[in-house]
Amino acid sequence: MTKPTLADLTAFSAVAAHRSFRRAADALGVSRSSLSHAMLALERELGVRLLNRTTRSVAPTEAGEALLMRLGPVLRDLDEALDAVADSRGSPSGTLRINANESAARLLLRTVVPRYLKRFPRMELDLVAEGRLVDIVEKDFDAGVRLGESVPRDMVSVRVSDDLRFVVVASPSYLAGRVSPQVPDDLRGHDCIRQRLPSGKRYRWEFRKHGQEIVLDVPGALTLDSIGLMVEAASDGLGFAYVPESAARERLDDGRLHMVLEDWCPFIPGLCLYYPGHRHVPAGLRAFIDVLKEVKNSRTAVQ
Repeated sequence: MTKPTLADLTAFSAVAAHRSFRRAADALGVSRSSLSHAMLALERELGVRLLNRTTRSVAPTEAGEALLMRLGPVLRDLDEALDAVADSRGSPSGTLRINANESAARLLLRTVVPRYLKRFPRMELDLVAEGRLVDIVEKDFDAGVRLGESVPRDMVSVRVSDDLRFVVVASPSYLAGRVSPQVPDDLRGHDCIRQRLPSGKRYRWEFRKHGQEIVLDVPGALTLDSIGLMVEAASDGLGFAYVPESAARERLDDGRLHMVLEDWCPFIPGLCLYYPGHRHVPAGLRAFIDVLKEVKNSRTAVQ
């Protein structure tokens, strides 16, 4: 029996992990047809079917699962050995893929990314800004960045930002001549700028005070799917918006927006970078986390 190549075994592992020839091919940088032919050749060489294929999905057979269980630790050990060689050169290399929402991506671009790319010139960073929460393992990302409450429990997380809060804001022109809301339910008598989530649902505004929690499907003729546009619309007098305080901070400071219901808007866990704890952490991601902690510590020292 001809022994399979490392490339073939790596390709099989990718197909089994992604449950898709297309996604695995994209991750490996090869064509779907060449990957399919490689898997057929691997099965012929081993004399056993490794993958069950349908028109919609692909999954390991019992023999494939058995091979995958033994193959996983071997490939992880190989990755660690290659990373050790990279560490001995003093600089990691390769591509680091991170999935984040737009506000997190903007924060990273202002703080961590410039220092990271300057310090590690052999690294390439693929930063994908995406509204919806994705499975970073399935989509072949090394890490994700989301609010702490959205991080899956089986992930290792590292703080990116301090605690934050969502606040209700409106322009002086909108507030002029109107009674400012004193409790969340008062918003039912106002124009509110609603938010469309990536899932297609409209976001319901969440409030909490002294242990009391209120969730409102606020009224409003305008719905937007961008925090930035919501801040602009509120500044233009179109109604109340419920946005991260950081997104409205500049306009709050210069008086273009005013905050209401502040005591109903508690702080929540801020942004976190997260990654699978059961997988080998590549050198490029470890280096990114080191820079992230360095930047955060320097901000704390200044404060």
